[in-house]
Amino acid sequence: MHLEHRASEVPEADNQVPDLPDCNLYLADEALVQGVRREGAGSREAELETWGARLGRAGLSRLAAEVNRQGPVLRAFDRRGLRIDVVEFHSGWSEFLSLAFAQGMHGGAWTDPGAGAQVARAAHYLMHGQVEAGSLCPVTMTSAAIPLLARESWFSEIRPLLSGREYDGRDLPLAGKRGMMIGMGMTERQGGSDLRANLSRAEPQGEGWFRLTGHKWFFSSPMSDAHLVLARDGDGHSCFYMPRWLDDGRRNPVRILRLKDKLGNRSNASAEVEFDGALGRRIGEPGRGIATLVEMASYTRLDCVLGSAALMRQALVQGIHHARHRRAFGRRLIEQPLMRQVLADLALESEAATALALRLAGAFDRLDQPAGQALRRLLTPAAKFWICKRAVDVTAECMEVWGGNGYVEDGPMARLYREAPVNSIWEGSGNVMCLDVLRAVRQEPQSLAQVADGVVRSHPGEPALRAAADRLRAVLALDAEAQQVLARMVARDLVLLVQADLLLRHAPQELARAFVDSRLGAAGGDVFGARPSALPADALLRRAWPD
Repeated sequence: MHLEHRASEVPEADNQVPDLPDCNLYLADEALVQGVRREGAGSREAELETWGARLGRAGLSRLAAEVNRQGPVLRAFDRRGLRIDVVEFHSGWSEFLSLAFAQGMHGGAWTDPGAGAQVARAAHYLMHGQVEAGSLCPVTMTSAAIPLLARESWFSEIRPLLSGREYDGRDLPLAGKRGMMIGMGMTERQGGSDLRANLSRAEPQGEGWFRLTGHKWFFSSPMSDAHLVLARDGDGHSCFYMPRWLDDGRRNPVRILRLKDKLGNRSNASAEVEFDGALGRRIGEPGRGIATLVEMASYTRLDCVLGSAALMRQALVQGIHHARHRRAFGRRLIEQPLMRQVLADLALESEAATALALRLAGAFDRLDQPAGQALRRLLTPAAKFWICKRAVDVTAECMEVWGGNGYVEDGPMARLYREAPVNSIWEGSGNVMCLDVLRAVRQEPQSLAQVADGVVRSHPGEPALRAAADRLRAVLALDAEAQQVLARMVARDLVLLVQADLLLRHAPQELARAFVDSRLGAAGGDVFGARPSALPADALLRRAWPD
């Protein structure tokens, strides 16, 4: 008997989970909505709702997967053998950058400031990062460069290109463009995070221009219209604005040697380059380039926190969605007590990360207030350390919810997991962040005690908060070497105290209680789901992702 296989007769795959449907990424996230209102950006909700619906289209997620499968390619020479140093991207790359520019994430909070501007930008960032994270890198660097460049007398020449809402990816001199991006080139092969070991050198050429020779081991977003780079300038290091094209129509001689083959962040290009006498303008004070870049890093580190919170949120949503559709051992995963405990714990972590990220963005809206400045200096590196590390754990756990289906590239979980570590490494690894927390404490010794004591005074009936505050105060009495040994504990406890304070003030009481008991209580721990009592799973899961 002859049997003919017909595709139409193959039964539909059983017990497989459908892709996420279209949704509104803003309205579906109660913690985000409440945080936006709480931190002063409620007047911008209509815009956020519109973008939440646009970014939540299922087709956009499919495009994001394609953009990350077909990464950028270097074309160093044209067909005639002439050096062009061009990086070519998937066609969808421009769509994601166009979306980011239209939201104003590349600089609107600086060029069009107002009440809640940084918080609204943070909300956009949190939504965009759930869909495609690689396109956030050039957006972050462009935004972080603006407050530094705005102090230069020639900033008016480029301000219109930075304040517009149109992404222009054409490789042209600025005179022919409608918008621009700015990248960064700081680290060198011999130094890494130790910028004082940088060897690239700048020689004055007159009229404010310098000629740079040397290399950069990581040169982010190499097709940007300009980069901020660090180079030796006399006896110190200065920061320089290096355009891709010169005013006379020639390409600045920045030679792209290769693109980095990265674990994640594959839609975005990172390069290794050499400066063959490239021209740049010095920005900031001569010899104080590292200090200039430390200021810039405070802005980029905020975005690392936001990007990690976005990855945690998307991983959580994917995990809950999978558990609601997948059946095992006679019932849906979401109905099984242990799975509910794990997912509830993950939801608690995600909500706390979102609340902290928005509070930090609110502090950037209040840079003119001394209290906001102190909180920003202390909390930004601590948050980058803790939230970025937690994102790695959260994405791994959510991948495990999917089981084997999460470990293959057909679904979204592998990409989320590969993306997660970059925010812990970029702009300073975990140890660097913790040392920066100690540096902030040494500069303002009262700041750590003020934050800890303020949380305890606000919640006098919380012994776990008092114990964490006591640990922080005890560190202040130690010498520098002993403090450094405890630096990670300091950063962790500082973040957990602020998160607990935010949830106790603003989240449903049973959620806040669960956070304090599980994160700061004696039975706390870092393995999700390993709690001594049941978490309020119904409330947490319903709040995290309405069924």
